[in-house]
Amino acid sequence: MSTVTAQRYLDPKTLEKIKRLDVRARLVVEGFITGEHRSPYNGYAVEFATHREYTPGDDTKHIDWKVWSRTDRLYIKEYEEETNLQCTILLDASKSMRYGEHSDGRWSKFDYAATCAASLTWLLQHQQDAVGLLTFNTKVERHFAPSSHPTHFKRLLHELEQIKPDVQTDLAGVFPQLAEQIRRRGLIVLISDLLVDPDVLAKSLLQFRLRKHEVVVFHVLHHDELTFPFQDNTLFRGLEMEAQLYTEPRALRRSYLEALDRYLARVRTTCSAAGADYVLMSTHDPLSAALASYLTFRQRTRRKGTRR
Repeated sequence: MSTVTAQRYLDPKTLEKIKRLDVRARLVVEGFITGEHRSPYNGYAVEFATHREYTPGDDTKHIDWKVWSRTDRLYIKEYEEETNLQCTILLDASKSMRYGEHSDGRWSKFDYAATCAASLTWLLQHQQDAVGLLTFNTKVERHFAPSSHPTHFKRLLHELEQIKPDVQTDLAGVFPQLAEQIRRRGLIVLISDLLVDPDVLAKSLLQFRLRKHEVVVFHVLHHDELTFPFQDNTLFRGLEMEAQLYTEPRALRRSYLEALDRYLARVRTTCSAAGADYVLMSTHDPLSAALASYLTFRQRTRRKGTRR
């Protein structure tokens, strides 16, 4: 697959034509890898630990010839196998995630988020990591504990395809439950439009950080929410509350975008203060952004000494 073809497959408008989520996920991951000229398919990762003196019978391929050239003595490199990562994906299934579902040729926020979740799951499982899925709105809807078994991926995909986002988001009520249910230390990936008070988000993220989890936040917003492209008189309706406003949008655009910038700055600051990685994602953007941000996060934490 060429880089040009890979980028085309990563485009949401192109992927919208592919209805099977497993195929979407595979194309996103393989296209990203082709474009980046890297591969995650290395099986269990190993890390150099120490040297020991060579003894007859040792596999000569592990001899450190650089040490031999300096000391004229044979030493064997010993390695430690890194433990597998345990990742839990928290997917927002509230009603606001449905925005954009009737747009011609474009995804809703939930379509984008679900395909992102499937792509991350596909990548992690091919790295032999364990992945779990938890969907929520005002309560925990579904919870699949992390597993690396091949059939687990199919179960998660089936669940993602069945979800119908509904009701409101309630991080304050849900996250304490989540933190109690996810006991083993690992990676938490939150995929949400984050239509919550930043103070609530801060307290929610703290629930995981106090338990020593690494946290990545994928903040999914629709292209309309980020650009406010409306021109004609428009009726705006709330998806999670009984509110509506009929107005001339061009008069509101500047104040809306200024308020959005303040909100996004506060969310970024909130995530940073909680020690969580933050990635803003537009439904207009290629999904490769999610994978690139995730892999960058993994590389950075491993450089700091975080073991998988």
